[in-house]
Amino acid sequence: MSRDIRRAFVTGATSMVGSSVVRACLEEGMEVIAAVRPHSRRMGNLPDNEGVSQLECELSSLAQLDTSQIEPCDAFFHIAWAGSAGPVRDDAQLQTANIGYAVAAALLASRLGCRVFVGAGSQAECGRVDGDITANMVGVPETGYGIAKQASCQMTRLVCERVGMSHVWSRILSVYGPGDAPHTMVMNVIRDALRGVDPPCTKGEQLWDYLYADDCGRALLAMAHRGRSGYVYPVGSGTCRPLADLIWRICDACATGAVPKLGAIPYYDKQVMHLRADIRSLTEDTGFSPTVSFDEGIDRTIEWCRGQDG
Repeated sequence: MSRDIRRAFVTGATSMVGSSVVRACLEEGMEVIAAVRPHSRRMGNLPDNEGVSQLECELSSLAQLDTSQIEPCDAFFHIAWAGSAGPVRDDAQLQTANIGYAVAAALLASRLGCRVFVGAGSQAECGRVDGDITANMVGVPETGYGIAKQASCQMTRLVCERVGMSHVWSRILSVYGPGDAPHTMVMNVIRDALRGVDPPCTKGEQLWDYLYADDCGRALLAMAHRGRSGYVYPVGSGTCRPLADLIWRICDACATGAVPKLGAIPYYDKQVMHLRADIRSLTEDTGFSPTVSFDEGIDRTIEWCRGQDG
C-alpha cells in the first residue's frame, strides 16, 4: 500500500521538525501549505521555494479556518504544539488546550479532503522506559505534555475513524539539527563550545538515541505514504550512544578547545538512562532508514549555528 500525495498541509511548519517535513515533501515534488504563527520569529526555517504557500494561522484558529480558498490536500501533518519545553509542560490548562487543537487539526484535515493524518507524538507518552520504545507501546506518561500527547493520539484517531481517514502517529525521540530550539542539550553545548566556554553537563552516562532533523522529516513523510492506519511508530535512529561521547564529539567539532564539564549538572528526578527507538516496524512498513550519522549531522548543525551568529 502506498498513498499518492501531491499536496500536504503542515502545522508548526517553522519548527525544526515541521520544516524538515516541508523539505521532505518538496524533495518529492509536492506542494505544501505551511501553517505558521503570525509574525513567527522562525520564519527563516521555511524553505524559499515556489512549492510552499504560507498560511498565517494560530493554533487556536484551526477550527475556524476558512477552507474555501485552500486547495484540497492529500496529507495533513500536525506538528504544532504549545508549551513543549520548560515548566509549561506541566501546565494542565495549556496542555489540555493542545488536545483540542489536535482534534481541530484532524477535523480540518477532513474538511481539506486529506486521506491521511500524521501526528507528531513524543516518547514522553511512554513515561519512564529504560530500554527500547516499541511500536504501539502502551505507556504511562508522567508529565502534562506526555499525557496530552497520548490523549491527542487517541482523540485524533477517533476523529479519523469517524470520517474514514487514515491515522498514523509518530512517537518522536530526540531530534537535532539546524533550526533546533535553543534550550536543547545539543544547542546548549554547541552555543557554549563555539564561544570557547566549557559547557556544564550531567555525567553523560545516559544511553540516548538522536536523529537528524531531515531524517525525521523523511520518516514522517514515509509514514504518510505507507504507514499502517491506527499504528504508532517510534521515530529515532534505532541506535544509542553514551551522552558523554556525543557531548565530546560536539566540543571537538567546534574546535575551540572547550572541554565539557561532565557532572556539573545533577541528573534530574526520574532521569531516564537508556532510551532508544525500535524502528523495525517503521522500516518494514515504510522503507525508512536513517541516512545521516550523528557525526555528520553535528557538523551540519554547527555550520548552521556559525551562520546564525554571523
